[in-house]
Amino acid sequence: MVLRREPTARQMRLGIELRRLREAAGLTAVDAASLLGTGRVQISHIESGLTGVSEQRLRRLASHYACTDEEFIDALVAMATDRTRGWWEEYRGLLPTPFLDLSELEHHARFQRHVAILYVPGLLQTEDYTRAVFSSRLPELTNEEVELRIQHRMTRQKTNVPYEVVLHEAALRIRVSNRATSQAQLAHLLELSEADHITLRVIPFDVDDFASAASTMTYVGGPVSKLDTVVRDAPHGSVLIDSEAQLDTYRTAFRKVEVASFEPERSRDFIRKLTQEL
Repeated sequence: MVLRREPTARQMRLGIELRRLREAAGLTAVDAASLLGTGRVQISHIESGLTGVSEQRLRRLASHYACTDEEFIDALVAMATDRTRGWWEEYRGLLPTPFLDLSELEHHARFQRHVAILYVPGLLQTEDYTRAVFSSRLPELTNEEVELRIQHRMTRQKTNVPYEVVLHEAALRIRVSNRATSQAQLAHLLELSEADHITLRVIPFDVDDFASAASTMTYVGGPVSKLDTVVRDAPHGSVLIDSEAQLDTYRTAFRKVEVASFEPERSRDFIRKLTQEL
């Protein structure tokens, strides 16, 4: 079987989950290989996402690993057998891989939760706001690179999965460009906040006990909670976090931020007032 040159984050996540099941069962890669009548290298390739695994083999492994969570197994099977070639593949070779992995993750999401401290989240940005963000990158991007990123981000916005967003006042006040761009962005947020699938909340500067939750994050719900993912920004792209312990930590962090925020209607009033101040 031909090895994948660059497994996607989704393909690697499948392999990671199979490895976790094997290790939880106290089995080695050699043990797993003997169960399938194959070699240790083949198991290594499956667990690293370099090769796929059939539904039959996946279910055999899950059975040998004593995994009885049928919903979880079915979700893994769906990941293993999915042959979707999403819109993001048009950008392969044109944009960094993390852009494509994020698009695929969002495509399969059941819901998203976002905490934004300094910038309006990409899914809620206007085109001018997005252009300002990418145009300020260092090292500088070419005009072509900027336009590709804008096109990609605008296409990402075509989703209607439940989306809960908590915006800090700083993200609303920071002018990534000029006054007109900021006013248009705030008006856009007000419009989007009326959408059925979007819940927007604001945290003002004047709030106590916010230090423990003051960090940007995106929490993406998988088909089952074990397959949830947290996305954190890093200097060279996004970092995907998927360990159960860390997922629990970020679930708690989001709840803290949500409690500290205004209710949606009061948040809209806050944004309206801020728009008038600009």
